[in-house]
Amino acid sequence: VQLQASGGGLVQAGGSLRLSCAVSGLTTRTNVMAWFRQAPGKEREFVASITWRNGNKYYADSVKGRFTISRVAAESSVYLQMSGLRPEDTAVYFCGTGPVLGSTPEAFESWGQGTLVTVSS
Repeated sequence: VQLQASGGGLVQAGGSLRLSCAVSGLTTRTNVMAWFRQAPGKEREFVASITWRNGNKYYADSVKGRFTISRVAAESSVYLQMSGLRPEDTAVYFCGTGPVLGSTPEAFESWGQGTLVTVSS
């Protein structure tokens, strides 16, 4: 399985960005897609996840109402639309995939390389 994340950049507070994650080599071990983020000096934290099969979505409380995760099965791609960005959203964002739902990095088996999101105040 290979994942390629893109779409990060510099944005002002209140702005929007759309992250993309292209997946190749889908298997039964890639039922769930997720976005995590890791700020400098902090642990990797859950942002959102979605199931390929029925599109069930889950969000961290800190991003509910501001971020939207989606998937396009025909493109084997997952997206994270981020709005109302805040300086505390600054982090490297990683897409990951695994066989079951979870909100810890250990639940996911494969990861993309990460894309940096910087939100200026």
